[in-house]
Amino acid sequence: MPRVALKADDIEAFRRKATAAAMRLFAQHGYDGVTMRALAEELGVSAMTSYRYVAGKDELFALVRAEAFRRFGDCLASAGGRSVDPSERLLRLKKAYIGFAVDDVDAYRIMFELRAPDDANTEAAEQVERESRRAFGYLHDAVRAAVEAGELVGDALAVARLLWASTHGLVSLHLAGRLSRRALEELAAIDHELAGFRKPKRRAR
Repeated sequence: MPRVALKADDIEAFRRKATAAAMRLFAQHGYDGVTMRALAEELGVSAMTSYRYVAGKDELFALVRAEAFRRFGDCLASAGGRSVDPSERLLRLKKAYIGFAVDDVDAYRIMFELRAPDDANTEAAEQVERESRRAFGYLHDAVRAAVEAGELVGDALAVARLLWASTHGLVSLHLAGRLSRRALEELAAIDHELAGFRKPKRRAR
């Protein structure tokens, strides 16, 4: 008897469930510790069922990373509204970045700590790249606005990358148990990273 063709909605629904389950598995066991059989057991389906919806482990991992970056980007988008002044916008983005990292640790670790041996050349892998660029784009846009407003000086892309790296460093220290949650939140409220990029104020004569 021929296999019934899968409907697009059914594929999408299964892939959403698979992504949610795999997010937990990859966060707990790392890339090497997860198999398609383990995913099937987590979902309560046969070992081969998952392969009808997901090509294999590489695509599964790409789907998970794309979802993690999507959540991250949405978090930054909601925090970095254009109605506030550039400095406040940057501070809100920093707090949102840190808030996401401590509230959705699984997604954060998967985004920045786990890597597959080789990136799969799939639509899901391309989605990872798109969502990653989108997330960083909110910070880049905010820094560019601050430079254009005369609040910061320097190349917007370089400054954005330095701010991203600084905030990532704080989060990494916290997740490694070297920085308390309280200390992390206190540092999140300080914009010391921007001190070297502030436009010097003219002294009154």
